[in-house]
Amino acid sequence: MPKLVVLTVGFNERSLDVKPEKTTIGRLDDNQFCLPEPSVSSHHCEIWSKGDDIVVKDLGSTNGSFINEKQLEAGKEATVRPGQTLRLGQIELRYETGKKQTEQARSTVKIGESGGQTIVMSKNSAFAKKSNSINKIFLAVGAVLVIAIIVLLVIALTSVGGPAQ
Repeated sequence: MPKLVVLTVGFNERSLDVKPEKTTIGRLDDNQFCLPEPSVSSHHCEIWSKGDDIVVKDLGSTNGSFINEKQLEAGKEATVRPGQTLRLGQIELRYETGKKQTEQARSTVKIGESGGQTIVMSKNSAFAKKSNSINKIFLAVGAVLVIAIIVLLVIALTSVGGPAQ
């Protein structure tokens, strides 16, 4: 059965089985799924399953509803696919079906196409692009090593020739 698993510390042992019927999520106890956290609105959103996806409708929440960090418009419906995250205020939930995940949200990057196939790489991959700060550190260390080698070569060459007698 599809479910939303709460990832946020302090709530992370909770999950919600998502059904085709609308389920309300919010801070107050009169919601079918209560998340007593100040960043979650009293009646934050409605959700229901539709096939393998979950449909979310923000109910005009104060701090917003986000699917993979893209904000939903209040009153509009949006789809959450398996593996994606839904954030309600500061509470983060991941949609799991129990089946093999077809999308690894927030952990893959499309890097191109080859022969009609899309090439996808994990952000956590050893081949993923390094941050600029790491690149700057490598460049600085490399520059210091090059200067040290040049200085050592100059010293070695001047001492080999030595003064003429």
